[in-house]
Amino acid sequence: MESQLASTVLMIRPVRFESNPQTAASNRFQGKTGATPEEQNRAANVEFDDLVNALREKGIEVVVFDDTEEPHTPDSVFPNNWVSFHADGRVVLYPMEAENRRDERRTDIIDSLAADHGFGISEVIDLTAHEQQGHFLEGTGSMVLDRANRIAYVCLSSRSQLDPLGDFAQQMDYEVVAFEAVDRDGVSIYHTNVLMNIGEELAVVCAEAIPRQDQRDAVLQRLEESGHEVILLSYDQLEAFAGNMLELRSASGNRMVALSQRAFDSLDDRQRDLLQRNGEVVAVPIGTIEESAGGSVRCMLAEIHLPAAENKDT
Repeated sequence: MESQLASTVLMIRPVRFESNPQTAASNRFQGKTGATPEEQNRAANVEFDDLVNALREKGIEVVVFDDTEEPHTPDSVFPNNWVSFHADGRVVLYPMEAENRRDERRTDIIDSLAADHGFGISEVIDLTAHEQQGHFLEGTGSMVLDRANRIAYVCLSSRSQLDPLGDFAQQMDYEVVAFEAVDRDGVSIYHTNVLMNIGEELAVVCAEAIPRQDQRDAVLQRLEESGHEVILLSYDQLEAFAGNMLELRSASGNRMVALSQRAFDSLDDRQRDLLQRNGEVVAVPIGTIEESAGGSVRCMLAEIHLPAAENKDT
């Protein structure tokens, strides 16, 4: 059985970070800053380094690559949308809605993980041809994966569509739990990982964002059947990115939960207690990244579940 929790994450240091005009139509969480692009990038780099340092201090291995000046990829700080790494050595590349986000996909990073960082890669599954039909699936933003039980939870949107989802599920042998989710204004939520996260034993979900009762019940029932205790989030907490957390395992084997300080502050005492009893909490303020780009801590972390490369000399 694949572990739900990674001990290593990929992060991309931003170079020309700013609120991306090509994603604004579908992401109502972004563009909430009056800062100039230069100010946004400067602040985002400080927040990025603070998160890297906080994770490393808690025993998480962080593999950092720098973004490139050209082509301009303002959302490159969110690598979990273009790639996912799996325990059987497979790497999946995803179709992206915004054209300037497609340039985030970098084979040099995948090559370096094998050549320079000791990871074993058995196959690259490329789903990007779906872009030609206007169909998109933005990685573990679109899908919240229960890796241990091979279930993909997906709220359908312009960025998370059935054709590439079916392709992923068939090739990777995942059950799909698909549903509709909307913000408090009734507008589709762009990524599933904004409203839910699944850890080893604990899951969080903004169930009230799932308007259809049958779909809401199906999500909660499947989480319960797979052995998860569920923390229910409110719309206020969703808007503070409380759903955008990620559970990891430290080098010493302990569970920890990474989220933004804003997300943690939005939780009530009971929720914080449940979270802290489940594992150590690492909360880092990343207000510029959240307000400018409309994503939070989980979006910045692409978990590396790859096995170690086999030593060909033995």
